[in-house]
Amino acid sequence: MSAAGVYLDHCATSLLRPEAREAMSAAFEVTGNPSSVHADGRAARALLEEARARVAALAEAPPSAVTFTSGGTEANVLAIRSAVAAGSRRLLVSAIEHDCVREAALASGAEVVEVAVLPSGEIDLEVLQAALDSQAPESGRAFLALMAANNETGVIQPTRAAGERVRAAGGWLHVDAVQVAGRIPAGLEALGADSLALSAHKLGGPQGIGALVAGPRTRITRDLPGGGQEHGRRAGTQNLIGAAGFGAAASAVLSSFGVDPRARDAAAHAMAKAGATVIGAGAPRLADVLCIAAPDLPSEIQVMGLDLAGVRVSAGAACSSGKVRPSRVLEAMGLGDLAGCAIRLSGGWSTRPEDWRIAAEAWIELKTRRDSRRHPAAA
Repeated sequence: MSAAGVYLDHCATSLLRPEAREAMSAAFEVTGNPSSVHADGRAARALLEEARARVAALAEAPPSAVTFTSGGTEANVLAIRSAVAAGSRRLLVSAIEHDCVREAALASGAEVVEVAVLPSGEIDLEVLQAALDSQAPESGRAFLALMAANNETGVIQPTRAAGERVRAAGGWLHVDAVQVAGRIPAGLEALGADSLALSAHKLGGPQGIGALVAGPRTRITRDLPGGGQEHGRRAGTQNLIGAAGFGAAASAVLSSFGVDPRARDAAAHAMAKAGATVIGAGAPRLADVLCIAAPDLPSEIQVMGLDLAGVRVSAGAACSSGKVRPSRVLEAMGLGDLAGCAIRLSGGWSTRPEDWRIAAEAWIELKTRRDSRRHPAAA
């Protein structure tokens, strides 16, 4: 069975959209620095601000709310450092946050409180409320980091409900919206967020650029000293080429919004019949993300076996220098016995329905072959 060319790793990085490629090619012809006042500089500034407006439209925010960054990681880190600079001495972080959020919080010098999740993978709102209720005045303003949807399981978080509780306590909700942009509404109002992080390459834009979108209840502190770029919030000459691609991808997302889950669900059903556990099956999930696990079938064996069959998937987050390690997310969900046996399949703008079928067939073949080797008498 041939499965050449099936790419189901869009949560790691999506393929570059033709609209983004075209916008970037045109931007290469703009030679000015956006901070220069001459004609070439003004042309570059106009292109930069057009891109900012496009990203702002995706986030349902005014362009002035958008700070371009090097990616989602920097956007998350900037939000956390800004909260600490504004006086937050106690950071609430959900147990399933991306490593960049968790590590930035731990490195901030503030007290870090991990908020548990339910077995479904959703944040436990009662635990969150208890943590908010215990906030001491000397800890400053409450701050919660909660991703919009988990990057490993696709489970969608109740950010609006969490935001209501955080704001009732006078706090700040920061949402990592990297995985949801283009899949579900990703605006500040839609997510109930005070600030949110975006990344271009997750939605068909280029790698190396993202944005922190900050609402009126936040105060972003300059973390990178230097010039006055990005309204004084981030120094350094802006990535004009990347911004152009980001803006084009953001506009393309808004014009082709929504994902049909049927192909993903059919693949999940077939794989479950063959012995896979579908992680987060009882919770709201992104329509083109599928996390499965199979006992006694290590993640790395699944990833390599599917790769040999031409199917590209990941074992959890793609941020560990190519290393496969047990999933901290699954452990937080109480699935420690499966934490080293899970993989993630994720579609995107270029995914075809048959890609899901091909991937499911390749996985079933891999598992059947593996089972026959482990239990030859039953084969």
